[in-house]
Amino acid sequence: MIPRRGALARLAALPLAAALVGRSAHAVADDAARVSFTDMYGARTVLGLELAPAVRSLAGKRVQILGYLAPPLKPDVPFFVLTRSPVSLCPFCNSDADWPSDIVVVYPRNGNAGREDGLPVAVSGTLELGSKTDPRTGFVSLVRVVDADVRTMR
Repeated sequence: MIPRRGALARLAALPLAAALVGRSAHAVADDAARVSFTDMYGARTVLGLELAPAVRSLAGKRVQILGYLAPPLKPDVPFFVLTRSPVSLCPFCNSDADWPSDIVVVYPRNGNAGREDGLPVAVSGTLELGSKTDPRTGFVSLVRVVDADVRTMR
């Protein structure tokens, strides 16, 4: 089981930080605002996660976020899930208690979401916010990056 929060979760994110050292100039689009999982949410309330004001101000704008590819939901869906740290869980195969709540759904520009999971990636695209249900899968997202370019950070 991969921890989601606390010190162990921060340790799990270290490989991503190490992979990105010295690469930020190549990974970030000039016109994209940087968004991080750490700064994405302002509070966790009884109603769920609340987006931070700084992130809400970027809705509809080009952003870049670094994260990990989660396992594919299905082989033929046009999106993938980006997570703060590596995840080895399928959201349709496990309980929602096991799936991270702070995820970003990414719709790649080329429509091809079939990528190798577990890899650190840099995603640049247009930020969409608000609850949305994917009609093909029923997957509900709060944060999405659409028309996205995806770069593997190896």
